[in-house]
Amino acid sequence: MDPQQLRTLVFEKTGIKVDVDDPIFALVALNEAVLADAVERHIARIDAASQELAQQLRQAGGMAHAAPHEHERHPGFTPAPAAGPVKPIATQAPWLVPRELRLLGAAALVALLSAGLVLAGQALLSKPTELNPQQRAALAKAEKLDKVLPTLPPATRTALETALRQP
Repeated sequence: MDPQQLRTLVFEKTGIKVDVDDPIFALVALNEAVLADAVERHIARIDAASQELAQQLRQAGGMAHAAPHEHERHPGFTPAPAAGPVKPIATQAPWLVPRELRLLGAAALVALLSAGLVLAGQALLSKPTELNPQQRAALAKAEKLDKVLPTLPPATRTALETALRQP
């Protein structure tokens, strides 16, 4: 990368002005050299591996028209041993495996036991609500009214029932 572009980039990102003669540019140059060397090594390894793969393909009968070239191999490359027959890879898993089914059953059982425990505790510990004295008096008055109402004359009974229905 151009040193002027690097200066501009550093200034835009950090607000620090860097001179072209600054020692940091030596680190940038060193980094570029190391990166270039690493890229070259990786390209050589990838090329060697592709050559070896092409050779194995030719041996298997896939590329009969291409001839192997020993000078295309890179020094230091040792091909991997043949893997043998290819085994299929499972591409789908079952929806639920037995372990998951056991866990699901255990969770359902725990949920049912918890619900039963809550309901039993509520039934044992809840008290029926007590009526206050006003409510008891109103119920007693309603019972007396139910006993007296059938004994009233029909006209009075109708008038009384009409009056009770109104709010």
